[in-house]
Amino acid sequence: MPASPKTEDATDTRLAITAETLYLVNLLVLPGLGFLVLLWLYWKRLPEAGPVARCHLRQTVSASLWGGFLLVVINAAIILLGGYDGAWTWLIVIIYFTMVHSTFIILGMIGLIKAMAGQCWRYPLVGRAIDSRL
Repeated sequence: MPASPKTEDATDTRLAITAETLYLVNLLVLPGLGFLVLLWLYWKRLPEAGPVARCHLRQTVSASLWGGFLLVVINAAIILLGGYDGAWTWLIVIIYFTMVHSTFIILGMIGLIKAMAGQCWRYPLVGRAIDSRL
């Protein structure tokens, strides 16, 4: 017997919530490990995911990759400006955490709210384009 549309919507919403939660876990609690679990979920569940879950899976992976890229760029800037003992190190670290990391966290919270409401949402600047067929 096939699942009812209501059951499919609930499963889709739970998967979207899980993706957004893993994104926030990666940023706040377990960096790296949260990302690896998110990638595993993305590869395992994307083909069968409904439109809302597919949207949130793609957005969270894209935002996580951008966040990792920016972290590498910030570390390179610190090294180029004198290393971790340099005068500019703390200025760069504080600006990064105040502006960039905090923005990723706020966007993740908005994404979680949208996932809980069963809605698609695109992360500004770092999110992938939403498929118009959704």
